Amino acid sequence: MVVQSVISKVSPIVTWDILPDTYQLPDDPVENIQQPRLAAGLNDALSSNDRVPAESLIASNFALTATINQKTVVKAPDWLYVPRINEPLNQPRSPSQPIRRSYTPWTEGDGVAIVMEFLSEDDNGEHSARDLPPYGKLYFYEQILQVPTYVIFDPQEGLMNVRQLQNGTYQIIPHNADDRVWIPSVELFLGVWIGIREGVPAKWLRWWDAQGNLLLWAAEQTDQERQRVELERQRANQESDRANQESDRANQAEAERDRLLAKLKELGLDKI
Repeated sequence: MVVQSVISKVSPIVTWDILPDTYQLPDDPVENIQQPRLAAGLNDALSSNDRVPAESLIASNFALTATINQKTVVKAPDWLYVPRINEPLNQPRSPSQPIRRSYTPWTEGDGVAIVMEFLSEDDNGEHSARDLPPYGKLYFYEQILQVPTYVIFDPQEGLMNVRQLQNGTYQIIPHNADDRVWIPSVELFLGVWIGIREGVPAKWLRWWDAQGNLLLWAAEQTDQERQRVELERQRANQESDRANQESDRANQAEAERDRLLAKLKELGLDKI
């Protein structure tokens, strides 16, 4: 299915101007408590499996900016990935300057490769193709930033919708037999996993590698290692028990031999 954007009579003029330090970014609250947890889970799996290149940018609620018809437009997706940036934007540039909260594609590094939006009860324009101010998110990601992969996830229903840019237009990508979608920019599958993270039962977005192996969170890796150590300990104990049993049997056999020899000697048969 092709998602069509509304076409304006006049194409917008887009430039990639870095925001001035004095620009006041919106400080909107997170829509619900699950959204930062979803983003943290995605980040955790990537970083815990060495899937975050040093030159990349992975962030949540981080402003993406463009100048459209000489007016600054800012959208802050719930999660984003940029393969390469010119400098670490999450580092303070000087002691007197705050931590950067925005990124301008093509000026400060590569274009954005993935954006994700986690649906809440309110309509925040995730599906909007509005091509007039205030621009819809779908239009902004598709036509202005031209982000190759746009993911919309409904955490309440556990529904994941992946759009990929083809010939300048987003197309919805069907899920495979495992109910996952291949994300080329990170060479991983993305899908929905139902389970518990940090004591919270929910529907989570998770990564799988090309062989279908789930990328474990750090806590899962710790648990897996603990289980491995416990199994090794149990095997060692079993080996020790077997060795002790063999030793006991050998001692018993030797004691029985000594008893028989003593009996033969007592009967004067030890010389025969």
